[in-house]
Amino acid sequence: MFKEFKEFALKGNLIDMAVAFVMGAAFTKLSGSFIEDLIMPLIGRLTGGVDFSNKFIALSEAVTATSLEAAKQQGAVISYGNFITISINFVIVAFVMFLVVKAINRAKTLAIKPAVAAAPPAPSAEETLLTEIRDLLKQKG
Repeated sequence: MFKEFKEFALKGNLIDMAVAFVMGAAFTKLSGSFIEDLIMPLIGRLTGGVDFSNKFIALSEAVTATSLEAAKQQGAVISYGNFITISINFVIVAFVMFLVVKAINRAKTLAIKPAVAAAPPAPSAEETLLTEIRDLLKQKG
């Protein structure tokens, strides 16, 4: 049983999947920082300083707070600002992944591109002469 487990654990696919999982987790942190620290401040500046993370709709008259965290403590709220932020995050990550996959596919086609076969060289004068002699001998014989 241990031998079977060892074979399963050391298969290439499982190791590849583990590496992909770790790389995905690292990419998630990187893309999150890219969006939260670089993109969202630019979008906030373009929209006149709007902070999407604090945008919400109060579902109760008891909610009087101006920040999302305080409003959640007072009652039910719809935090549409979070949804906008996560939607922008998704679009940016999807676009970056599209560019990465496109670059990888392009690299694959360039690497696998078959070499164009060169046209065979024209026969030399000797070969042409020998071909003519052979044809003449076939006609006489």
